[in-house]
Amino acid sequence: MKAQVKTIEGGVAKDIELPAMFKEEYRPDLIKKAVMALQSTKRQPHGTYPYAGILSSAVGWGSGRGASHVPRIKNGSRAAKVPQARGGREAHPPVVAKVLIKQINQKEKQKAFRSAIAASVREDLIRNRGHIYEGAVPVIFEDKFETLNRTQDVISALIAAGVYKDIERAKESRKVRAGKGKLRGRRYKQRKSLLIVTTREPLRSARNLAGVDVVTIDQLNVEHLAPGMQAGRLTVWTESALSGLEEKK
Repeated sequence: MKAQVKTIEGGVAKDIELPAMFKEEYRPDLIKKAVMALQSTKRQPHGTYPYAGILSSAVGWGSGRGASHVPRIKNGSRAAKVPQARGGREAHPPVVAKVLIKQINQKEKQKAFRSAIAASVREDLIRNRGHIYEGAVPVIFEDKFETLNRTQDVISALIAAGVYKDIERAKESRKVRAGKGKLRGRRYKQRKSLLIVTTREPLRSARNLAGVDVVTIDQLNVEHLAPGMQAGRLTVWTESALSGLEEKK
């Protein structure tokens, strides 16, 4: 499979052969499993105090009073300690010992990564994710693209490549979240746009573009390629990044 390497002005520099993993079988089941396993490592354990609701001097009244034998607080009649009574402890509270991390086999993880790479050049999957672009995929820039220090220069290169409209789509999608998440540091929701993969350092001049993620080839994982467990993300590569892709399994 061949692809064109573009200049930052929009011209064609040369044709190159894509790495073999771009021909990998599409496995949405493995991609979903790998993304879930990756996301599970970000969950923070939480739980209640183990003795919450139990540290009480409540005792039952015993027989002969016409009342149930639940523990009741001293100098009163309210029930305590037992989960089935009003004012009692919680029945099955969250515990920090719960295993939150989901496991995945190493070979499954590697195949999921290769499958997500292959999905990034399938136009049907990219369109299904809602991406807007002109021309062919994948979008590959010459290594000079990594040296762009101004955001305006990056925008000009993306316009020349025919993918900037997708960033505008993501910018227009920004809206206030419904619910209490507004108060908890996640006030806005926004669509994902381009994924820009470079070699040595993330492209800092593109970090502020709406919906864009910038990573190096060493940082690249399945979640970057398939956010929301849906593969087919519109991805921009540099020529050296593609060369480094051969070293990843």
